[in-house]
Formats: sequence, structure tokens, C-alpha cells
Amino acid sequence: MYPEGPLTHTHVSTMDRECVSLLPGVCEVLADSGSSLPDDTSLEKLLDWFTGLTKAGGSLLEACPCLLEFISAVVHNTASDPGVLSFTLKLTGFMASTENGFKMLQECDVLDLVFNLKRWQEARLWEDPCLRIGWIQGLKNLLQHPKALSFFVKSDFIEPLLQLQTDTSLFVASAANQMLAHILLFFQPVLSAGCNGVDEKEEEDGRTQTSTRDLEHPAVTMDTAAEYSPVVSAISEYLKESLVPKESTQLHQSLQILKLLTLLLAQAGPPLRDKLLQAVSDSLEELVTAGCSQLTLPLMDVILAAHSSGTDGRVPHQRVTRLLSSMLNINRPSDLIPAAAACLRRGHHDTVHTARVVKILLLPLDIITGQPLLGADTTAGEHRFSVSELLKRKTSCISVICVCLTNTPQITLTPPEDLPCPPAAIVTAVLSLLRICSGVSSSSSSSSSSSTGCSGVCRNVIGSGKVQKCALEALAALSSSSGAKEKISEVFTVLIQYLVNPDSDPTVLHKSYQALVKWMSVCTDLSLITDPLRQDLVTVVKKRVCDMRWEVRDSTVEFLGHLAGVRKSAEDTCDASEALLGGCCTAPLLKEALQDTESYVRASAISALAKTLAHSWQQGAALSQEETEIVSRLLEILSQDTEGFSRRAVVQYFIAWFSSRHSQSSSSTSLLTQSVRSVLSHGSADLDWEVKVYTLELAELLLDEAFSGQRGYRRGSDTHTAVSHPYGVVSDQPYTLHTHSSSHTEGAASDLARALSDLVEQGVISALLSGLVDCDRPVGLKACRLLITLRETVCPLSLGALDAAAATVAKVSCELPGWGWGMEIRKILGMKKSDGTRGAEIAVKRSLNGAEEVDCKDCGVPEEGGDGVIVGVCEVLTSLGLDERLDVLTQSSDHIHNSPLSLLQDILTASAARTQPHTQPGQEVIVDCY
Repeated sequence: MYPEGPLTHTHVSTMDRECVSLLPGVCEVLADSGSSLPDDTSLEKLLDWFTGLTKAGGSLLEACPCLLEFISAVVHNTASDPGVLSFTLKLTGFMASTENGFKMLQECDVLDLVFNLKRWQEARLWEDPCLRIGWIQGLKNLLQHPKALSFFVKSDFIEPLLQLQTDTSLFVASAANQMLAHILLFFQPVLSAGCNGVDEKEEEDGRTQTSTRDLEHPAVTMDTAAEYSPVVSAISEYLKESLVPKESTQLHQSLQILKLLTLLLAQAGPPLRDKLLQAVSDSLEELVTAGCSQLTLPLMDVILAAHSSGTDGRVPHQRVTRLLSSMLNINRPSDLIPAAAACLRRGHHDTVHTARVVKILLLPLDIITGQPLLGADTTAGEHRFSVSELLKRKTSCISVICVCLTNTPQITLTPPEDLPCPPAAIVTAVLSLLRICSGVSSSSSSSSSSSTGCSGVCRNVIGSGKVQKCALEALAALSSSSGAKEKISEVFTVLIQYLVNPDSDPTVLHKSYQALVKWMSVCTDLSLITDPLRQDLVTVVKKRVCDMRWEVRDSTVEFLGHLAGVRKSAEDTCDASEALLGGCCTAPLLKEALQDTESYVRASAISALAKTLAHSWQQGAALSQEETEIVSRLLEILSQDTEGFSRRAVVQYFIAWFSSRHSQSSSSTSLLTQSVRSVLSHGSADLDWEVKVYTLELAELLLDEAFSGQRGYRRGSDTHTAVSHPYGVVSDQPYTLHTHSSSHTEGAASDLARALSDLVEQGVISALLSGLVDCDRPVGLKACRLLITLRETVCPLSLGALDAAAATVAKVSCELPGWGWGMEIRKILGMKKSDGTRGAEIAVKRSLNGAEEVDCKDCGVPEEGGDGVIVGVCEVLTSLGLDERLDVLTQSSDHIHNSPLSLLQDILTASAARTQPHTQPGQEVIVDCY
């Protein structure tokens, strides 16, 4: 039914050629109205494939001529499945997105047939939202060039598109909204094309006609400019008439239009932006005075977009400024405060409005804490009564206070001339609020609050976890504000009170710890923290590390680690943990936490220990008995703990230790070496893939240390930079064995051989080989890359003609066990021989320990549980086909299983299964939708 045409371009891959050969059959299945798909998303995936073909170059119609007959068959059959019809409309628009494709479809009268709105309405198919979305998105796909706009205008599609803005289906209404934005922005003149990647150009004052420079835009011609203008006028008039809701049921429509306006004003250039503003300014003013709270924030977004984009004098800038001023003078504080927050959040600053925004946002804090943040200011004072009344209602009080707290850090960054008080006063207000929330208010704030009649307001926030969390986040962010250092003693007092409070929520305690660390990181003078405060902190930490709630224990352990990581400079002899807690309690507490029943706490304790001991590692200090016991406990966790979190943390601990250790030998070197061997052994055999990846990172560090400075060695982070992402593309260049220059001395070869032998003894080679055949792709990928790095460093050019120096390296061997990964590696070596590919030639010998040394000429596939064999490291590295394996590992599994070919085959299989008489009733056919 659908002929398969020849591929006329050279960009289609072999897989795509096979796909194209299956496409006629798939089209026949889709056009059959009785063959609806089990999964409609497969149609979207077909469109994805067509998109890829087009981007690769060439004509989709020429490559897949069966599509034209498919479209004609579907649209003539009004009984077609709505999903297939919608797909057909989208596909038609996509095929007509190029001028050549558009011309071919026009000549066949396909476009008029497919997008004939009246025809779909008469067939009662327009009632299905699936078809309406297909019509909209098909037209959007089509509108990519001037001829498409001409078709759109001449077909009178603008009116039905505007009607679809209020469609009963939110998905249809949203799609129609996006379509309007596309038309206006894509076809605007080059002078205003901020949306399509063309640099904006200056326009001469007062010029309103489209210039010849406008025509430089590929989507703009003289005819297009003439057709674009009435489209803009029609849309502008629609926005003007529909912006103000006539009744409550139209609120959603107004919201959609405001979102559309925000997008347009932010991306449109001067001519389009000014025309839109001229059309909607009156309606915007009406909305401001209408007092519709649901529209306050989107209305503010529109005004700020208009204000920040500029108006070039054709729409008076004063009018937009007046709108903004009106929004910041709303008498309803429930709308006023969010509007001010939106202004500050958008980074809008000007001499007229910034100071007012700041005062509005500080007013609730001024009222509830009694702190003189505004002084005798009358601008914000006019709203004091209404804001006070709002704060007396608990729900609105908590909401408003949280909005203000969230914005306090940004407030302190405003220019000093716009601030009514110093930043330190804002810190004081936040501290006062925290005291009020905990029920411990200072006498000054109590008297101030009662004098203004706000004792009821204070009751609304007492015990409010939401306000406490917001206040603590604000306090942490305020640590770097001007004048904050003077408040550190007061900050510590309040935070320790929160930590001591038995009623504090675990999340509140966590944020209290975070704030403490933040303030410690900016504190340059620890003498500001009094000894009583330090003792209180020690006491509360010892208490909280034993809390019944695991979340609290976890936060406390994390705090100890973060505190240990706070160090003012490399010259400091002690970290913040030692300075505050005396250092005596940190390690014992963390050591005890290693026995915690909760895996999260154990993992946090391990991480904290690494941060706590980092400085002593860097200094090369001798290990204490306690640190030795910690190492033993960590190895026990790695080998026995049932939770992956803890085991991951253990491997990361040893990575940190190995990376941070002193360059000179120390008493800890021997223990670290022994521990690393054990970590590699247990970590590479772990069931958790992340543990195995971390183990390979440790192996990578050992490689870097062993071969640093060796000729041809590249650190792991510098290797295969072109394949940094698991789904990247690997070079097709064949691997060339590393060539050792003739200048290599026997001494250098001996050093290389010794380093390789050490790696074998440490278990690095075993860890890499086991990772190579691991079932988890990230593990195999990393191991393969490291093995290639190792091969390029140690393997000579030819194993058949070795000079004396190279032979020294080639003698280094390792054992392949007769089970698990060893058996898998031996299978690969055996398969390399049976496939007739190149392999190393190794003689089989019986070693002293009873294992065999293998001759790959006799390598068959080993049996499970056989004896271990000794093999040459270089010979194995050159026989594993690492480059080919890297090619496979680098590709996503979707490359094979979820390809367009797989999808097309599944559609045909599903169709065949439905038509087979022997198919069981109710038997499900699964379509592999990638």
C-alpha cells in the first residue's frame, strides 16, 4: 500500500535505513482505524525520530515517500483513531516546516485538507481535545517560514486560535497560548528579535515603519510584514478585551493572558513591545484597581517585565512607572507584601521604588518584634494599622512573616541609601523573632510589642515551626551582612537556646546547627564567644548525639563534621571544633556514633570523622590508639554492614585519608597501606554499585601515585576527555599500543615493573578487572577507562619482540581466580582465541602455589570453581579488547533496546499479534516506547 522510496541523502544511518524499510508497514498499521496502539506515546517517539532525520539533513518526504500517502489515507478516513489523527496533524506541520516541504504538500493539496477546521467540526471530531491539540501543534510546527504565515493568515486561523485560549481543556488552552507567543515572537522584525537569537539594534526615535534592515530576518519578507501586522493587531485587541475578568469564572483566562504578556514583554523588541503595551495599558490599570488577589503576582510580573524592558518613548515610561507605584500602594497588605517581594526578587532597583519595597517588607518584622527598623518613616507607616490587623490572624501572620524573612538577606544587599536601618538591626530583629517563637522574649521587645498592641501577634508565632525554620535560614544568610560580627555572641546565645529546648523540632535543630556553622565560618575572633557559651554548646552536643530521634543524632553528627571543616587558614593550629568544643569530645562522640542503629547516622559519623582527622593527616601526625580502633571499626563496617550508605562512606573515608596524607612517610603509612588493600578487596566485591565506583576511585589514586611522572602516563581525570559523559560518543580510531622509546633504561623499566607489582599486590589490578566485567554499567565504564590508562602506560609495542627492558615489565603477573570475575575474564580471553582474534601467547605452567600460568593458545572457556591461574598483566591488558568494550559501555543501553528500529518492530509485532487467531483473549502486547 505504501511504497518504500529510496533514501536520497547520505545522513541516514544503517539503523535508520532499516527503519525506513519498515515504515510502509507501520504506516499501514497506523492508518487502519481498527488498529489503535497499546501505547499512544509511541507516536510521539516516531515524531522524535522524524525530527532527528530532518536535522541530519535532506528531505523527509524524499526519504520516506510513504508518509504522504499515509497522511492522505488517515485524513480521508473520519473513523480514524483520534490519537492517530492528532499525530498526523503534527506530522504534516512538521513536514511543512521547510519551504520545500511546504511547497510539495501545497501542490498535493494536503495542507488545506489536513488543517480544514470546518471539515473536522462537521465530522464531530473537533470535540476531541486530542484533535484540537494536534491541530494547534501541527500549525506551530508549520509556522517556521514566511509562506507558512501567509497560509495561516489566508486560512483565517487567527480567530479560532484566539477562541481556543478559553478551551475547556487546560492542555488545549495552554497549547493555544504558546502558539500565540510563537507567532508574535518568531515573525517579529529583526530589529526586535530578542527571542530568536538575533542581536537587537538601535532604532531611530519616532520611526514606526518597518525598515529594510527588518527584512534581514529569514522569516521576514515584505509580504510577511504586511500579513504580520494584522495578526499583531488581532492578538493585541484580544488581549485588551480579555485581560480583565468579567466574572470569577474568567480568572483562569486572565491568569493565562498575564503569563503570556510576561513572556512577550520580556522577549519582544521595541515595535512589538510598544504595540502590546499600548493595547493593554488601560486594562492593566483596571486590573490594579480591581483588587483581585489571585492575579496580584502575575500582574506584578507583567509590570516588572514592561518596566525592565524599556519603552523607547513611544509608550510613556511614566505610565509603566505609575502602574508599578500603584502596585506598591495597594491598601490590602495581603497583596502589598507579596508584590513588594516580587519586585525585590526580580532584582528591580530604582531610586523611586527600592526604598519603598524595603520598608514594606521590614514593616511586619518591625511590628512583631518592636525593633525600630523603620524609625519615624511615614511612607510605610500609612500601612502600619492594616498590616497589624493582618498579623492578628494566625494563618496570614505566619505567611506574611515567612515572606519577609525569606527576603531579609536580599534586603541587606540593597544600597545603604535605600536601607532605613543598618543591617545589624535586621539581624537583631530576626533574633528577637526567634526568641518570641520559642516563648522567650526579651523585656525590651515585650514592652515594645505590648505598647503597640501586638501581644496577640506574638502569640501567633510562638511554637510555629514554619516561622522558626524561615528565621533560622534568614539568620544563616545574614551572617555575611555588614556589621554582623558584632552580633555573634547574641546569635550563639539564641541558637544554643534552640538546641537546648526539648520542644525543638528535628528540622529546626538541623537548621540551628547550619546557622551555627555559617556564623563560625565568618567569625574572625573566637574570643567573642564566651566560655559559658562554649560549655553550653559542649553540653548540648553531648546530649543531642544521644537523642531518641535518629534525625537529631544525624544532624548533630553532621554538625561536628562541618564544624571540623571550618578552618580560617592553612596556618591555623586548630579548627572550629577544637576552638569551640575543646576537641576532646569530638572524636569520641563520633566513634561512638559508628555503633548507631541507624545507617544514616553511621554514614554521617564516618564522613565527620574524615573531616575531623583531615588536619592531622595533612600534618603527618602519628595515629593515636583511638584512631587505630576507628580504622578497625570502619573495615568491619565495610565488610559486615547491611546498609549501603555506611559502606559508601567508609570507602570515601579512605579516599580522603589517602588524598590528604602527608607527603612524607609517617607512622600511619603502614596502617593505611594495609587498610587500602582490604578496602579494595571488600569494596570491589560489594553489592552496591556506588561502593564499587568509589573503590575504583581509590584504585585510580593508587594508579596516579604509582605512575606519576612516568612517560606516557595520564592521570585518570585527564584520560578520555572526549568521553566524559556515559552517553558520549567514542572515537572510532583504533588503539595503538604505547611505544617505549629506546631511551628507556633498564632502571626505568625496573621502576615501572616494581610499581606494577606493587599495584598487583595492593589489589588494584584485581579491582580493575573485576570492575570491568561488573553488571553495573558505571562500574564497568570506569574500570575500562582505568585499564586503558594502565595499558597505555605499561604495555610495550610488541609482546613478540621484547627488548630486555620491556621484558622486565612484561614479566609482572597477577592471579585470575577460578570463580566470579576471574572466570569472566578467563572466558573473555578464551572467546578472543575462539573468535580468531589476536591474543597474547602465554605458556601454561604450574606455579609453586598450585595455580596455573596460562598459555592463551590453549585458553578454553573455564569451568566454575576451577583453579586460579597466573597471567601476565600486560598480556591480559592487550587481550581484553578494551577499546571495543569501551565503545559498548559508553553507549546508552537505549541505543540497542529503545531505538526507533525497536519501536517500529514492536508496532508491527503488536499489530500481528492482534490479527493472529491463536492470540489469547486479554493477552497484553507490550510496545517498547523509548
